[in-house]
Amino acid sequence: MESLKILDPHFLISVAGLVGVVAIVFAESGLFFGFFLPGDSLLFTAGLLASQGYFNFWFLLFGVIIAAISGDSVGYFFGKKVGPAIFKKEDSRFFKKKYVEKAHSFYEKHGNKTIIFARFIPVIRTFAPIVAGVVQMNYKNFFIYNCIGGIFWSILMVGGGFILGEMVPSAEKYLMPIIIFIIATSFIPGILKLLKHGKGASQ
Repeated sequence: MESLKILDPHFLISVAGLVGVVAIVFAESGLFFGFFLPGDSLLFTAGLLASQGYFNFWFLLFGVIIAAISGDSVGYFFGKKVGPAIFKKEDSRFFKKKYVEKAHSFYEKHGNKTIIFARFIPVIRTFAPIVAGVVQMNYKNFFIYNCIGGIFWSILMVGGGFILGEMVPSAEKYLMPIIIFIIATSFIPGILKLLKHGKGASQ
């Protein structure tokens, strides 16, 4: 059970601090082994704690935006360099080919906008920029969508946590139910997609 603490946003923040939060966002955004990190709940928790004086809100927000955008860029260039070979890579502890394939399918369906949409879907968020590099997406277009998605996601997550902390007294007491709700909500788009795919396949 102790090993599960790495997935607890409050624990991660208490140990890693502001620099750690930024580093985790960078890893989850573009390094294929970062897919298991709790991006949404981490940022919401950090925003809430910023409202309690644990962080400077603006340092946190701008740090997260820069980490999100630069992390995706690293993922893009990694995918561009490795190319199709990544689809032949065998599964390991830190790599699951099925996640890359899901991101590729998502990219084919939604095109360039995937870079924005993927920000709000765990796992897909990590692999979408890698797939964009694999399919040789124009980097200028990638960067534009990357910035839009990174900025919007960061403001929504960090700002949402901060606003809740400002509006609700002792909001940190309700942190665990809130985190569970965020995690559950973040998987809804993926679940709906699977249900739609299953329905289409049965017809």
